[in-house]
Amino acid sequence: MHWLYLAIAVVFEIAVALAAGKAEGFTNRKWTAATLLSGALATYSLSRALLTFDVGVGYALWTSVAGVGITLLGALLFGQRLTWRKALGIVIVIVGVVGLQLSGAA
Repeated sequence: MHWLYLAIAVVFEIAVALAAGKAEGFTNRKWTAATLLSGALATYSLSRALLTFDVGVGYALWTSVAGVGITLLGALLFGQRLTWRKALGIVIVIVGVVGLQLSGAA
């Protein structure tokens, strides 16, 4: 169940980034509300996942998987450039996440 909570936390963290980009410095009320609600749900889900995961491992998984998702969605949805350096960074993050999982910490 902790993996499900972590996955939900990642989805909502990605939603935070996308909504914050549309919130226009918190001047757009609809997107500001979406940002804050997504952030609350992401934090709640992460806290549930951290009942099983070590805090450092759970947080590292959450932020790194969300970061990869945000980078890929930025390229797919907003036409942001995905350079070879960004792609290399994504590969390095994925290797790190796999390494954390293989460490047996969760």
